[in-house]
Amino acid sequence: MTETTKTHVILLSCGTFNPITKGHIQMFERARDYLHKTGRFIVIGGIVSPVHDSYGKTGLVSSRHRLTMCQLAVQSSDWIRVDPWECYQDTWQTTCSVLEHHRDLMKRVTGCILSNVNTPSITPVIGQPQNESTQPIYQNNNVSNKPTAAKILGKVGESLSRICCVRPPMERFTFVDENANLGTVMRYEEIELRILLLCGSDLLESFCIPGLWNESDMEVIVGEFGIVVVPRDGADPDRIMNHSSILRKYKNNILVVRDDSNHPMSVVSSTKSRLALQHGDGHVVDYLCQPVIDYILKSQLYINASG
Repeated sequence: MTETTKTHVILLSCGTFNPITKGHIQMFERARDYLHKTGRFIVIGGIVSPVHDSYGKTGLVSSRHRLTMCQLAVQSSDWIRVDPWECYQDTWQTTCSVLEHHRDLMKRVTGCILSNVNTPSITPVIGQPQNESTQPIYQNNNVSNKPTAAKILGKVGESLSRICCVRPPMERFTFVDENANLGTVMRYEEIELRILLLCGSDLLESFCIPGLWNESDMEVIVGEFGIVVVPRDGADPDRIMNHSSILRKYKNNILVVRDDSNHPMSVVSSTKSRLALQHGDGHVVDYLCQPVIDYILKSQLYINASG
Protein backbone atom coordinates (compact mmCIF):
# COMPACT_ATOMS: atom_id res chain seq x y z
CA MET A 1 0.00 0.00 0.00
CA THR A 2 1.18 3.52 -0.72
CA GLU A 3 1.43 6.18 1.96
CA THR A 4 -1.80 7.89 0.90
CA THR A 5 -3.86 4.67 0.71
CA LYS A 6 -2.99 3.62 4.26
CA THR A 7 -5.25 4.64 7.12
CA HIS A 8 -3.69 7.44 9.14
CA VAL A 9 -4.31 7.02 12.84
CA ILE A 10 -4.26 9.10 16.00
CA LEU A 11 -4.14 6.94 19.14
CA LEU A 12 -6.10 8.29 22.12
CA SER A 13 -5.63 6.85 25.61
CA CYS A 14 -7.99 7.84 28.44
CA GLY A 15 -7.32 6.98 32.07
CA THR A 16 -6.44 8.19 35.53
CA PHE A 17 -2.66 8.14 34.92
CA ASN A 18 -2.28 8.13 38.68
CA PRO A 19 0.65 8.23 38.08
CA ILE A 20 1.57 7.68 34.42
CA THR A 21 3.99 4.74 34.12
CA LYS A 22 6.56 3.43 31.68
CA GLY A 23 3.92 0.85 30.81
CA HIS A 24 1.58 3.56 29.54
CA ILE A 25 4.27 4.96 27.25
CA GLN A 26 5.27 1.51 26.06
CA MET A 27 1.61 0.81 25.26
CA PHE A 28 1.70 3.65 22.73
CA GLU A 29 5.00 2.45 21.29
CA ARG A 30 3.88 -1.18 21.00
CA ALA A 31 0.60 -0.19 19.38
CA ARG A 32 2.32 2.05 16.84
CA ASP A 33 4.91 -0.59 15.96
CA TYR A 34 2.23 -3.25 15.52
CA LEU A 35 -0.05 -1.07 13.39
CA HIS A 36 2.86 -0.14 11.15
CA LYS A 37 3.82 -3.80 10.74
CA THR A 38 0.35 -4.65 9.45
CA GLY A 39 1.07 -2.44 6.46
CA ARG A 40 -2.41 -0.91 6.69
CA PHE A 41 -1.84 2.00 9.06
CA ILE A 42 0.38 5.01 9.69
CA VAL A 43 0.26 6.36 13.24
CA ILE A 44 0.72 10.12 13.09
CA GLY A 45 0.09 11.02 16.73
CA GLY A 46 -0.72 9.87 20.23
CA ILE A 47 -2.84 11.67 22.84
CA VAL A 48 -2.79 11.10 26.61
CA SER A 49 -6.05 12.31 28.19
CA PRO A 50 -6.12 12.19 32.02
CA VAL A 51 -9.53 11.80 33.66
CA HIS A 52 -11.36 14.64 35.46
CA ASP A 53 -10.92 14.99 39.22
CA SER A 54 -14.61 14.26 39.80
CA TYR A 55 -14.11 10.71 38.52
CA GLY A 56 -13.97 10.01 42.25
CA LYS A 57 -11.49 7.14 42.38
CA THR A 58 -9.93 6.64 45.81
CA GLY A 59 -6.41 8.04 45.99
CA LEU A 60 -6.75 10.06 42.80
CA VAL A 61 -4.43 13.05 43.06
CA SER A 62 -5.30 16.43 41.58
CA SER A 63 -5.38 16.74 37.80
CA ARG A 64 -2.82 19.53 38.18
CA HIS A 65 -0.30 16.96 39.35
CA ARG A 66 -1.38 14.23 36.94
CA LEU A 67 -1.13 16.54 33.94
CA THR A 68 2.34 17.65 34.97
CA MET A 69 3.50 14.05 35.44
CA CYS A 70 2.11 13.09 32.05
CA GLN A 71 3.89 16.00 30.40
CA LEU A 72 7.15 14.99 32.05
CA ALA A 73 6.70 11.39 30.91
CA VAL A 74 6.25 12.31 27.22
CA GLN A 75 8.62 15.28 27.05
CA SER A 76 11.14 13.31 24.99
CA SER A 77 8.54 11.91 22.57
CA ASP A 78 8.13 13.50 19.17
CA TRP A 79 4.64 12.09 18.59
CA ILE A 80 2.82 11.65 21.95
CA ARG A 81 1.13 14.68 23.50
CA VAL A 82 -0.87 15.35 26.67
CA ASP A 83 -4.34 16.84 26.28
CA PRO A 84 -5.85 18.70 29.28
CA TRP A 85 -9.35 19.19 27.81
CA GLU A 86 -10.89 16.36 29.83
CA CYS A 87 -9.45 17.69 33.09
CA TYR A 88 -10.56 21.25 32.37
CA GLN A 89 -14.25 20.46 31.97
CA ASP A 90 -16.79 21.23 34.68
CA THR A 91 -17.27 17.58 35.49
CA TRP A 92 -16.27 14.04 34.54
CA GLN A 93 -16.55 13.15 30.86
CA THR A 94 -17.32 9.76 29.37
CA THR A 95 -14.73 8.10 27.15
CA CYS A 96 -17.23 8.40 24.31
CA SER A 97 -17.50 12.19 24.74
CA VAL A 98 -13.70 12.53 24.83
CA LEU A 99 -13.38 10.64 21.55
CA GLU A 100 -16.09 12.79 19.97
CA HIS A 101 -14.38 15.95 21.20
CA HIS A 102 -11.12 15.01 19.52
CA ARG A 103 -12.89 13.97 16.34
CA ASP A 104 -14.60 17.37 16.17
CA LEU A 105 -11.34 19.13 17.00
CA MET A 106 -9.46 17.36 14.23
CA LYS A 107 -12.21 18.25 11.78
CA ARG A 108 -11.56 21.91 12.51
CA VAL A 109 -7.78 21.59 12.40
CA THR A 110 -7.58 19.57 9.18
CA GLY A 111 -10.69 20.91 7.48
CA CYS A 112 -11.79 17.37 6.67
CA ILE A 113 -14.36 14.85 7.83
CA LEU A 114 -12.79 11.98 9.74
CA SER A 115 -13.98 8.55 8.69
CA ASN A 116 -15.29 5.94 11.09
CA VAL A 117 -14.12 2.35 11.12
CA ASN A 118 -17.45 1.17 9.74
CA THR A 119 -17.44 3.56 6.79
CA PRO A 120 -14.14 2.79 5.05
CA SER A 121 -15.43 4.00 1.70
CA ILE A 122 -15.37 7.60 2.91
CA THR A 123 -11.97 9.13 2.25
CA PRO A 124 -11.72 12.69 3.53
CA VAL A 125 -9.74 15.24 1.57
CA ILE A 126 -7.36 17.42 3.51
CA GLY A 127 -7.55 20.91 2.10
CA GLN A 128 -10.02 22.77 -0.09
CA PRO A 129 -10.09 22.55 -3.91
CA GLN A 130 -8.37 25.57 -5.32
CA ASN A 131 -9.75 27.67 -8.13
CA GLU A 132 -7.77 27.06 -11.32
CA SER A 133 -7.06 30.76 -11.62
CA THR A 134 -5.70 30.90 -8.09
CA GLN A 135 -1.95 30.96 -7.70
CA PRO A 136 -0.72 27.63 -6.22
CA ILE A 137 0.80 27.67 -2.76
CA TYR A 138 3.82 25.68 -3.86
CA GLN A 139 5.77 26.97 -6.85
CA ASN A 140 8.95 24.97 -6.35
CA ASN A 141 9.05 21.81 -8.47
CA ASN A 142 11.74 20.31 -6.27
CA VAL A 143 10.59 16.82 -5.26
CA SER A 144 11.81 17.34 -1.68
CA ASN A 145 9.27 20.15 -1.27
CA LYS A 146 6.37 18.05 -2.51
CA PRO A 147 3.59 18.14 0.11
CA THR A 148 3.23 14.41 0.70
CA ALA A 149 0.79 12.85 3.17
CA ALA A 150 3.56 12.66 5.76
CA LYS A 151 4.30 16.37 5.46
CA ILE A 152 0.62 17.31 5.55
CA LEU A 153 -0.10 15.23 8.60
CA GLY A 154 3.17 16.32 10.13
CA LYS A 155 1.57 19.76 10.27
CA VAL A 156 -1.39 18.18 12.07
CA GLY A 157 0.98 16.39 14.46
CA GLU A 158 2.76 19.64 15.25
CA SER A 159 -0.61 21.17 16.08
CA LEU A 160 -1.52 18.52 18.66
CA SER A 161 0.51 20.20 21.37
CA ARG A 162 -1.11 23.58 20.70
CA ILE A 163 -4.78 22.84 20.00
CA CYS A 164 -5.69 21.16 23.29
CA CYS A 165 -8.58 22.85 25.05
CA VAL A 166 -8.67 25.58 22.44
CA ARG A 167 -11.58 26.03 20.09
CA PRO A 168 -9.85 27.70 17.18
CA PRO A 169 -11.76 29.36 14.33
CA MET A 170 -12.32 27.14 11.33
CA GLU A 171 -9.12 27.13 9.35
CA ARG A 172 -8.76 25.41 6.01
CA PHE A 173 -5.36 24.32 4.76
CA THR A 174 -4.85 23.98 1.01
CA PHE A 175 -2.11 21.59 -0.01
CA VAL A 176 -1.38 21.37 -3.71
CA ASP A 177 0.58 18.45 -5.14
CA GLU A 178 2.30 19.75 -8.26
CA ASN A 179 3.63 17.59 -11.06
CA ALA A 180 6.06 19.39 -13.38
CA ASN A 181 5.25 17.05 -16.27
CA LEU A 182 1.54 17.89 -16.12
CA GLY A 183 1.88 21.65 -16.22
CA THR A 184 -1.13 23.23 -14.52
CA VAL A 185 -2.80 19.93 -13.61
CA MET A 186 -2.73 19.47 -9.82
CA ARG A 187 -3.64 16.46 -7.68
CA TYR A 188 -4.90 16.73 -4.11
CA GLU A 189 -3.76 14.31 -1.48
CA GLU A 190 -6.64 12.19 -0.20
CA ILE A 191 -6.01 10.74 3.23
CA GLU A 192 -8.14 8.54 5.45
CA LEU A 193 -7.78 9.72 9.05
CA ARG A 194 -9.17 8.01 12.15
CA ILE A 195 -8.99 8.36 15.91
CA LEU A 196 -8.72 5.01 17.70
CA LEU A 197 -9.05 4.38 21.42
CA LEU A 198 -5.89 2.83 22.83
CA CYS A 199 -6.31 0.68 25.92
CA GLY A 200 -5.04 -2.31 27.84
CA SER A 201 -6.95 -5.58 28.00
CA ASP A 202 -8.17 -4.62 31.49
CA LEU A 203 -10.29 -1.82 30.03
CA LEU A 204 -11.59 -4.18 27.35
CA GLU A 205 -12.55 -6.63 30.09
CA SER A 206 -14.49 -3.89 31.88
CA PHE A 207 -16.82 -3.73 28.86
CA CYS A 208 -18.09 -7.16 29.92
CA ILE A 209 -19.17 -6.01 33.40
CA PRO A 210 -22.98 -5.52 33.33
CA GLY A 211 -24.07 -1.94 33.96
CA LEU A 212 -20.56 -0.47 34.11
CA TRP A 213 -20.66 1.02 30.61
CA ASN A 214 -23.56 2.69 28.84
CA GLU A 215 -24.39 0.39 25.91
CA SER A 216 -25.00 3.26 23.51
CA ASP A 217 -21.53 4.61 24.39
CA MET A 218 -20.02 1.19 23.75
CA GLU A 219 -21.71 1.10 20.34
CA VAL A 220 -20.08 4.43 19.45
CA ILE A 221 -16.65 3.62 20.91
CA VAL A 222 -16.32 0.22 19.26
CA GLY A 223 -18.66 0.62 16.32
CA GLU A 224 -17.79 4.11 15.11
CA PHE A 225 -14.24 4.68 16.32
CA GLY A 226 -12.56 1.35 17.01
CA ILE A 227 -10.11 0.12 19.64
CA VAL A 228 -6.46 -0.88 19.73
CA VAL A 229 -5.89 -3.32 22.61
CA VAL A 230 -2.52 -4.06 24.19
CA PRO A 231 -2.72 -7.30 26.25
CA ARG A 232 -1.70 -7.04 29.91
CA ASP A 233 -0.80 -9.63 32.55
CA GLY A 234 -1.24 -12.51 30.13
CA ALA A 235 -4.91 -11.66 29.46
CA ASP A 236 -6.54 -13.16 26.37
CA PRO A 237 -8.43 -10.41 24.48
CA ASP A 238 -10.13 -12.97 22.22
CA ARG A 239 -11.64 -14.72 25.24
CA ILE A 240 -12.72 -11.36 26.68
CA MET A 241 -14.45 -10.34 23.45
CA ASN A 242 -16.50 -13.53 23.43
CA HIS A 243 -18.12 -12.47 26.71
CA SER A 244 -19.74 -9.33 25.25
CA SER A 245 -22.35 -9.23 22.49
CA ILE A 246 -21.25 -5.71 21.46
CA LEU A 247 -17.58 -6.68 21.32
CA ARG A 248 -18.46 -9.75 19.26
CA LYS A 249 -20.61 -7.62 16.96
CA TYR A 250 -17.75 -5.22 16.22
CA LYS A 251 -14.88 -7.67 16.52
CA ASN A 252 -13.40 -6.45 13.24
CA ASN A 253 -13.06 -2.97 14.74
CA ILE A 254 -10.93 -4.24 17.62
CA LEU A 255 -7.24 -4.45 16.79
CA VAL A 256 -5.27 -6.60 19.22
CA VAL A 257 -1.52 -5.96 19.36
CA ARG A 258 0.05 -9.32 18.58
CA ASP A 259 3.62 -9.00 19.75
CA ASP A 260 5.58 -10.34 22.68
CA SER A 261 2.93 -11.44 25.18
CA ASN A 262 5.61 -11.51 27.88
CA HIS A 263 6.64 -7.92 27.33
CA PRO A 264 8.19 -6.66 30.61
CA MET A 265 5.99 -3.56 30.61
CA SER A 266 2.77 -5.56 30.43
CA VAL A 267 2.78 -6.08 34.20
CA VAL A 268 3.57 -2.47 35.13
CA SER A 269 0.66 -0.56 36.62
CA SER A 270 -0.12 2.66 38.48
CA THR A 271 -1.23 0.62 41.49
CA LYS A 272 2.12 -1.17 41.73
CA SER A 273 3.89 2.16 41.33
CA ARG A 274 1.96 3.75 44.20
CA LEU A 275 2.64 0.76 46.45
CA ALA A 276 6.34 0.89 45.61
CA LEU A 277 6.43 4.58 46.50
CA GLN A 278 4.60 4.03 49.79
CA HIS A 279 6.94 1.23 50.84
CA GLY A 280 10.15 2.82 49.62
CA ASP A 281 10.60 -0.01 47.13
CA GLY A 282 13.57 0.63 44.84
CA HIS A 283 11.73 -1.15 42.01
CA VAL A 284 9.79 2.06 41.46
CA VAL A 285 12.53 3.04 38.99
CA ASP A 286 11.36 0.12 36.84
CA TYR A 287 7.81 1.48 36.79
CA LEU A 288 8.22 5.25 36.48
CA CYS A 289 10.56 7.48 34.50
CA GLN A 290 12.98 9.55 36.58
CA PRO A 291 11.41 12.99 35.92
CA VAL A 292 8.08 11.64 37.20
CA ILE A 293 9.73 10.13 40.29
CA ASP A 294 11.48 13.43 41.00
CA TYR A 295 8.21 15.32 40.71
CA ILE A 296 6.39 12.88 42.99
CA LEU A 297 9.07 13.18 45.66
CA LYS A 298 9.19 16.96 45.40
CA SER A 299 5.38 17.22 45.65
CA GLN A 300 5.11 14.43 48.26
CA LEU A 301 2.51 12.50 46.27
CA TYR A 302 1.34 8.96 47.13
CA ILE A 303 3.77 8.82 50.06
CA ASN A 304 2.14 8.36 53.48
CA ALA A 305 3.79 9.29 56.78
CA SER A 306 5.42 5.87 57.26
CA GLY A 307 6.76 6.02 53.69
